Amino acid sequence: MKTVWQQSSVNPENLNNLAIIREWWANINDKEITWQQRIITQSREVDKLDWESQGFDEVFLMSNSEIRGITLYWRKADSPQERNTTPVKLILDNKCQYLYIFPQSQKELVIRVGLRLIPYQTISLINPQYSYKKFGENYLLEIRDTTQQLDVKITLSLENLKQLLRELTS
Repeated sequence: MKTVWQQSSVNPENLNNLAIIREWWANINDKEITWQQRIITQSREVDKLDWESQGFDEVFLMSNSEIRGITLYWRKADSPQERNTTPVKLILDNKCQYLYIFPQSQKELVIRVGLRLIPYQTISLINPQYSYKKFGENYLLEIRDTTQQLDVKITLSLENLKQLLRELTS
């Protein structure tokens, strides 16, 4: 689920969405965050940008994060300098806990701010064996790779199974 605020929007939820984003921004105070900037592509879809770590990305301890009016303010914990940006649009990805900032001063740029997370271990399986069966109220999806001698068991609710099937067939 995404919470969107846009400058000059007539959406009746716009003010409420800004309040939700304001609370999220305040809650990253004193936390280590990632700060990434990317050039917006033609599609303007932030999910389609390459967010893999790059040399100019920053990781720092956020300090004094607050929104005054529509302007986002913050400091790096090791710096007395207050920084700010006024956005034309904000998108809070509630699931992944990222805030996408579209600065008013740089229309071709998007900034992604998120809590610094420990990277997940990625395991690649090529054409594994799989099976699934009803397991009480849920479904058990079992994925097996005999080459790597790996067996992964995933419990899915009926709703999650339906969502997975929708995504696989779209």
